Amino acid sequence: MSALNSAETLESLRKRIEVAAGRQEPDLVIKNCKIVSVDTHEIIEGDIAISDDKIAGIGEYDGPNVIDAGGQYAMPGFVEGHIHIESSFCTPEEFSRLVVPHGTTTAIADPHEITNVAGLDGFDYMVRAAEKSAMDIKFMLPSCVPSTGFENAGAVINAADMEEPMADAKTWGLAEFMNSVGVINCDDECLNKILVAKKNGKPIDGHSPSLMGQGLSAYASAGIHTDHECSTPEEALARLRNGMYVQLRQGSACDDLRNLLKCVTESNSRHCILCSDDRSCATMFEKGDLDDHLRICVEEGIDPITAVQMASLNAADCYGLKDRGSLTPGKKADVVLANDLKDFEITKVLIDGKLVAEDGKYLPEVVREDITPVMSSVRVKDFSKDSLKMRLKNGHVRTIGIIPGGVVTSEEIRDVKLDDDGDFVFDPAQDVAKIAVIERHKYTGNVALALISNYGIKRGAIALTVAHDSHNIICVGTNNDDMEVAVARLIVLGGGAVVVNDGEVLASLPLPVGGLMSDQSGESVRDSLADVHDKAFNVLGVSREVEPLMTLCFMSLPVIPKLKLTDMGLFDVDKFDFVDVQADSEE
Repeated sequence: MSALNSAETLESLRKRIEVAAGRQEPDLVIKNCKIVSVDTHEIIEGDIAISDDKIAGIGEYDGPNVIDAGGQYAMPGFVEGHIHIESSFCTPEEFSRLVVPHGTTTAIADPHEITNVAGLDGFDYMVRAAEKSAMDIKFMLPSCVPSTGFENAGAVINAADMEEPMADAKTWGLAEFMNSVGVINCDDECLNKILVAKKNGKPIDGHSPSLMGQGLSAYASAGIHTDHECSTPEEALARLRNGMYVQLRQGSACDDLRNLLKCVTESNSRHCILCSDDRSCATMFEKGDLDDHLRICVEEGIDPITAVQMASLNAADCYGLKDRGSLTPGKKADVVLANDLKDFEITKVLIDGKLVAEDGKYLPEVVREDITPVMSSVRVKDFSKDSLKMRLKNGHVRTIGIIPGGVVTSEEIRDVKLDDDGDFVFDPAQDVAKIAVIERHKYTGNVALALISNYGIKRGAIALTVAHDSHNIICVGTNNDDMEVAVARLIVLGGGAVVVNDGEVLASLPLPVGGLMSDQSGESVRDSLADVHDKAFNVLGVSREVEPLMTLCFMSLPVIPKLKLTDMGLFDVDKFDFVDVQADSEE
């Protein structure tokens, strides 16, 4: 979608051939490079000649406009293999400003967060906003809106609704098919969505946590092309054996990369891709983007050229991006310069032959798309403190057990304290708190309650409107008073995240764009996030083994095991059905 792209013409083609042949001067020469050849797995010393927005040749070239690389390594622009831009809490224009200086020039994006909130209007907003960015963002059409029928989202998109947008060039493929159960069981609606993508010759992304054996084969046989939900090397290898690309994830809440690299070999690495999935802007400021993934790969013993290959050519091949992925003649002039292939300190980034970042600074002016069509997304009916009261028969309960370092949860059986009306009473000696999901799209008045363990909160409440994937309000707290204040504040803000203690709002992050993204700079979002994290850790006592927001926002996703909470109730993903908070006596 890059605004810098230009269509190929007879004149531009002739000019590029003349430049490559040395009969015409290049528009730009990047001299004295150590070119990382991801095609031949070698380092080539030479120059890169650029004509218009494409590479004309590599070798020895001269011209009036020169960038002297001074022996730096030249790499293809990095291709983010799977990202939800909304998880950065920034809009596409600001996302581009944050990641381009780290070498990411293309992203395969799934906007199912905003689409679950605002439907195809949300999808179209993301496309328009991305057109204002320097990087090229390819959007996959969300496949599961909502992700299951066990929750209320802001929209419902069926196979018939997908026909027109899938045929449009703005749609690159079908986004992660989260309803793997529906695919395996041959649900007609699921299969019809897949057929819409197949009819248009577009790739289909997968999402199948823990799926193995015949179930995985059935899923792959439907034409599912990728998966980013592997949590073990065995799961990754099983997908490779089924002909799928494995997206090695390193995000803010999920740090799977080091573990999954154990399965990467010289023989299978060409089907491995680096991806972030969900990465907040705070993580970007602290660690970077795909350059961080590359550092990890090298630290774990992956050959540096193989690592660069996984960050560029592999993703380009996977998604049919034939015009990029390597520094070879005819490809897009997306070039990343770095001092070495260990720390990957990026010094310059070019997109379509134009310098767009230098020494960590994004050079283009940031022009923003109008957010009016995706505002005013928090619509809550008749919410009050009474909505937060549980009415349990006894204190023998099942809880959503957080497992640090990921979004998979366990089912824990605990004994908790209750008041005379059967409502949960927080005990600081136990790591159990109340969790609520409040429907915020259709004025249903739905409020679902459950208990969560291992979050670490000792006082107060945290609430946010980012709750995958339907993005209702999710709130965790130790008492109903603070939870009520937190939810009420979110309604006033029009979305975001808040931290409350003793009735006082201690920190907040406004997210007016669909209740998911800020309309402010990445630095502003980073600072607000830092304040939220500080209060969550140091005042409320949230465990430092979890990311307070990025962990919490996955506790309502009913497609990742084991227990999750939607606005309709406590959901057992393994059983694919609702379960009671009240545990049986024999459990």
